[in-house]
Amino acid sequence: MSADINITAISMFALFVALTLGITYWSAKRMTGTKNFYSAGGNITGFQNGLAIAGDYMSAASFLGISGLVFAAGFDGLIYSIGFLVGWPIILLLIAEPLRNLGKFTFADVACYRLQQKPTRILSACGTLATVALYLIAQMVGAGKLIEVLFGLQYMYAVLIVGILMMVYVTFGGMIATTWVQIIKACLLLFGATIIAVLVLFHFNFNIEELFSAAIDIHSKGESIMEPGGLVSDPISAISLGLALMFGTAGLPHILMRFFTVPDAKEAHKSVFYATGFIGYFYILTFIIGFGAIALLLGNPEFLEDGKLIGGNNMAAIQLADAVGGDMMLGFISAVAFATILAVVSGLTLAGASAISHDLYANVFSGGKHDEKKELKISRYATIGLGIAAIALGIIFEKQNVAFMVGLAFAIAASANFPILFLSMYWKKLTTRGAVYGGSMGLLTAIILVILGPIVWVDVFGNESPIFPYKYPALFSMSVAFISIWGFSITDKSEQAQKERDAFDMQYFRAQSGIGAEKAAKH
Repeated sequence: MSADINITAISMFALFVALTLGITYWSAKRMTGTKNFYSAGGNITGFQNGLAIAGDYMSAASFLGISGLVFAAGFDGLIYSIGFLVGWPIILLLIAEPLRNLGKFTFADVACYRLQQKPTRILSACGTLATVALYLIAQMVGAGKLIEVLFGLQYMYAVLIVGILMMVYVTFGGMIATTWVQIIKACLLLFGATIIAVLVLFHFNFNIEELFSAAIDIHSKGESIMEPGGLVSDPISAISLGLALMFGTAGLPHILMRFFTVPDAKEAHKSVFYATGFIGYFYILTFIIGFGAIALLLGNPEFLEDGKLIGGNNMAAIQLADAVGGDMMLGFISAVAFATILAVVSGLTLAGASAISHDLYANVFSGGKHDEKKELKISRYATIGLGIAAIALGIIFEKQNVAFMVGLAFAIAASANFPILFLSMYWKKLTTRGAVYGGSMGLLTAIILVILGPIVWVDVFGNESPIFPYKYPALFSMSVAFISIWGFSITDKSEQAQKERDAFDMQYFRAQSGIGAEKAAKH
């Protein structure tokens, strides 16, 4: 790539960074306490939060990864986007309203409403930190590789830039800055993806059949790119992947945290409605971009090296931007892809910092007796610590296959976080013993099965065949989690367990009505 392209991309990225640092400065002046730091004071509207959730969710993995999957496998690449999208109605119908009514800053607040604080928060914090760490590694490595290819910057410096900017946004601006970074990035990404899709369709006279025909003619798989079955060949893998994507979404801590930024449950519902619309529209665009990349790049030697796309399949959207819009479009999309990673890691870091400061420090180590200013200070220390860890892990994992990390993050969210959150809101017989033992078993099962599966055991460790034959463990780890939670809860005959069951009615009433805890108790 020419120096001009690099200058365009870097200039646009510098503009984005300058704008977001200005927002961080503005946000820092409003950072008066933990409520502003964790949840932007609850003053974000449903529309704004919907855009921010979309910004959080439309990561580089979604933009580059799904368009790359469609480029490689055709129709089958949509299995991921459909799975991601189906997760949103689940959140809308089951999670959003009771979560907003019961919680304060983290999803552990909901689980601890009637369960014992200490063990439940420790497990919730472990699930949050495990999910955040895996997601962060994948994003940091993605950022490093992307900038290395696009901006001509060394991998280590790229990771350092992302890590430092992330620490600045979260440490000084908290959730207010993080929210606006995500809103701006979502608008830029939706605008950029729309322009690419329109330019692709313009090339084929806005005839989608003509686009598909051109893709079929040039792709080595021919008409089979319009058929399902290429990526996931057996029903167990398909079910397992679907479960991870659907229920993992409802257990991602950085997504759940966004529902505490709105003033009430009505706005929380609006958030999901708008987010679903934005994300659904975005995935339609990635489908057009993927097929456009097949039709316009595969026969163009300028973008190929030894018959393969330069930079790999994940660069399909970036290379297509160059093909349909030239240097300016390439520079814009490159900067947007980098901004995408920056916004997502900011949300992840804030979720991790809140688990350390709010769940562990404030409610476990201090037993709820703590100074708000000190909690805010711990949050900032945690942010810096997580930023340094993310930079170090990003550098360490540079040469590793990190694709499994996002999959494992979803599997952990579906196996440890979602079952506890869901059952605490809807199952009267849940006890602390069931939640802690069952959730721990779900968490450990997900981690062990991924390690023993083909992605780690074969691809990373270099063994000939996997001990666990499937790439996606969610079907098994979710089953272990739900069965264990059920078994340990119904066999718990302790006095504490009975108190927890008796407290369910008040919790459920508050979750559905949205009235405050004191009024619920009087009622």
